[in-house]
Amino acid sequence: MKAKSPSESRCIKTEIVLPNDTNTLNNLRGGKLLHWIDIAGAIACHRHCGRVVVTAAVNNVAFEHPIRLGDIVTFEAEVSRAFSTSMEVIIDVSIESAKDRETMTNTAIYTFVAVDQLGNPIEVPPLEPETDKQKERYKAALRRRQLSLIIAGKMKPDEATELKALFFPK
Repeated sequence: MKAKSPSESRCIKTEIVLPNDTNTLNNLRGGKLLHWIDIAGAIACHRHCGRVVVTAAVNNVAFEHPIRLGDIVTFEAEVSRAFSTSMEVIIDVSIESAKDRETMTNTAIYTFVAVDQLGNPIEVPPLEPETDKQKERYKAALRRRQLSLIIAGKMKPDEATELKALFFPK
């Protein structure tokens, strides 16, 4: 399989917050935000592997600023690393509002798995990061994966070479 760059696997999605999307404080409902993030992440992963993908994990979502009624919300999703059948994707969320030009509001990290027509996991192409930011996210993805595997009991802590290197540099 030919490796792809993160920019080949990118998704930029834009939404506007309408009254039906808000709570009684006129803020975007968290569930709606997660729904939009999931779609942007799935599109980026689909572009990476060219297959149907399913959400395997919502690894992290940071809510930094409220998103208000009328705000224009932009989602920039980019695959940060591809493993054998799964892909980690980072979704940066920003808004344009009447008050501010552009503000970062959220960052999310999701994991998707590519599946065949029967729903079985299938291999995905490797990822070749190009920019410094992409290279750092690529390295960090392996540390996050090792931590998840340890927590799930699928990896022994002494096997987590990338995590150990953080705490015990040579």
